[in-house]
Amino acid sequence: MSNQDLNITAKLINGGVAGLVGVTCVFPIDLAKTRLQNQHGNDIYKGMVDCLLKTARAEGFLGMYRGAAVNLTLVTPEKAIKLAANDFFRHLLMKDGRQRNLKMEMLAGCGAGMCQVVVTCPMEMLKIQLQDAGRLAVHPQGPASTPASSRSYTTGSASTGKRPSATRLAWELLRTQGLAGLYKGLGATLLRDIPFSVIYFPLFACLNGLGLDALSGKASFAHSFVSGCAAGSVAAIAVTPLDVLKTRIQTLKKGLGEEVYSGLTDCARKLWIREGPAAFLKGAGCRALVIAPLFGIAQGVYFIGIGERILKFCE
Repeated sequence: MSNQDLNITAKLINGGVAGLVGVTCVFPIDLAKTRLQNQHGNDIYKGMVDCLLKTARAEGFLGMYRGAAVNLTLVTPEKAIKLAANDFFRHLLMKDGRQRNLKMEMLAGCGAGMCQVVVTCPMEMLKIQLQDAGRLAVHPQGPASTPASSRSYTTGSASTGKRPSATRLAWELLRTQGLAGLYKGLGATLLRDIPFSVIYFPLFACLNGLGLDALSGKASFAHSFVSGCAAGSVAAIAVTPLDVLKTRIQTLKKGLGEEVYSGLTDCARKLWIREGPAAFLKGAGCRALVIAPLFGIAQGVYFIGIGERILKFCE
């Protein structure tokens, strides 16, 4: 195996390990974010803490990890693609990937965001149905947000008494709607992930560059972690309105009286009219608390070089 192949393999391992550790740590907060973004008004949950407490009481500790299996399965390729793609585009667009050029760094981030949605969109499509099932169990259900001809699948509603299954959901979506069913909300996902990467990666590079060691050429774990957290928080909050729209569009089952959306523009218009501008920032605090440690851990692992260490051990 050539040095270049080893380098790519190490980056994929780093991204995968970082994703697994990060998701395990912050998934309950991500569940709270999804439920807060999907509820219309404050009729069920008053905030993140209230949501987590009610979820734990009603569904048990494991209830806070609904949908985690999907994330843990797909976050490895997702994070690996995102981090490796950004690194690839940085080296392609900038000499040795180190010459500072804000425009090129933003372009590299844009490329990374476009690459990752291949995995991100279906992953979040399935995860959202599983996460929101507990909210719907205590909320009267309305129609699904899909045409009547394709509503043969279930998300484990209270009426059936069955817990949703990611495998069953994926199969039913493929059977009734084809591959497009798993990629519902692709446009909204791109509109969220591309700006996120455009903001995150250049900001991280700038912050992390402040702590580079002259001898090793790398920042310390602590500095990389803090830089990842700071850049992640800023980027996460900046694109929260797009995340809210994506979550609403990708949610298949609706509570009684909740809106069904025909697309991104329709969703934004109805959200503004019915719930006001504040609705676009629903779950912003949760999202920052999820993304900050997630990317802090990711960048820390990436810069420590766990992948390189594993490959060296296996030689």
